[in-house]
Amino acid sequence: MADLKRLYHDLVRFETELWAAVDTRLRTDCDLQLTWFEIMQLLGREPRRRVQDIATEFAISVGGTSKVVDRIVVAGFCRRIPNPQDGRSALLELTETGQQKLAEAVPVFEDELALRFRSVLGEGELERLALSLRLLRTSAFAVDEPLSA
Repeated sequence: MADLKRLYHDLVRFETELWAAVDTRLRTDCDLQLTWFEIMQLLGREPRRRVQDIATEFAISVGGTSKVVDRIVVAGFCRRIPNPQDGRSALLELTETGQQKLAEAVPVFEDELALRFRSVLGEGELERLALSLRLLRTSAFAVDEPLSA
């Protein structure tokens, strides 16, 4: 029988170690922190998102997201544009500089992930891990629903 406490410990520690390794690599190779990269990558895939949309996507607070976005804007990697559907909010999009920085960072990010995953696990193991994580994340929403009702 699986030791769920050990599983929890290993999963949380792995996530922390993985974040630190990817963040270090992006900072060293691209002068870009992982938090910024994550938001920029989302804006690269789905331009014109609101701060609220980003916060929801990453399951973090709107206030925290807004502070990070402010820093990305000041760095010149993204900009706010008026939201035609809601004059009280702005939409975010990458600037040309942000697009260039993202293009520089994506291969570094992918290389670090390959180092951390593909060098250890085979394709079948990776597919099972990905499926298991999706299943756990999906079921977590169902488990949490009664708490929020």
